[in-house]
Amino acid sequence: MARMALLQVPPMSRRQDLERHRQGLEEIREIMNSMKTLAYMETRKLAQFLDAQRTSTRSVLEAAEDFLAFHPETLPEAQPGTDVYLLIGTERGFCGDFNPALLLRLNENLAERGVADPLLVALGHKLHLLLEGDSRVAAFIDGAGVVEEVGAVLGRLVEALGALQGQWGAFSLKVIHQIDNGGGVRVQELLPPFRHCLDLTPRFTHPPLLNLPPADFLSGLSEQYLISLLHEILYSSLMAENNRRLAHLEGAIRHLDQSAEELKHRCNALRQEEIIEEIEVILLSAGG
Repeated sequence: MARMALLQVPPMSRRQDLERHRQGLEEIREIMNSMKTLAYMETRKLAQFLDAQRTSTRSVLEAAEDFLAFHPETLPEAQPGTDVYLLIGTERGFCGDFNPALLLRLNENLAERGVADPLLVALGHKLHLLLEGDSRVAAFIDGAGVVEEVGAVLGRLVEALGALQGQWGAFSLKVIHQIDNGGGVRVQELLPPFRHCLDLTPRFTHPPLLNLPPADFLSGLSEQYLISLLHEILYSSLMAENNRRLAHLEGAIRHLDQSAEELKHRCNALRQEEIIEEIEVILLSAGG
């Protein structure tokens, strides 16, 4: 009966419904295309920030390597402590499996290392939604939507890490984040820093001249390196997010275009039916 009722709907009425549907798809396409343009513009800005930040981080790291090649005794021994994982997720959506991939890599790393009770610091609203109710989460932090917000996010992140240090003492910190060049998800150790600098061969014949005691110098350098590296990671993750969003929106726009084209063909077919019916009415009138 439902099929008979559908067949009895006049072609004009069906065509008008399809036209309204097609117009709705076109409006959605315009919105998505605007989002795609904004994501592309963001990648252009991020490319400049990221290059400069990588240069800065590399300079600090080279200074640390030159220093520790002559003063390895200042590097504290690794102490067992609480395992803290920082997950850099997204503040906004339309980026595919960006956030689920972080959680998958987290579970893999925990299984590899045999860690049972880590503390999690989750950055990004969309990641928050996936971790709601997870007792391991020690802090939720709003993420950056655009590059200009990265500095404020970093401030909130440093504050949260400081609070954890006050509560738990020294801890190891690993960050799980997406890499901007399409390299997937990376697990990167941040604290304790410079563990790879043990047993380095000096590049220079003379040690660096210091105005501070070596231990104080290393403390300040470690803090500077952590801030610089976190800046770089946040920029890199935001770049990966926008690249993922670009690809996701491009696929969605192609799908909308295909759907709109199919609706156009159906509308044309229904219009032809309308014309044929009009001709039949005219012929019947003329025959009468």
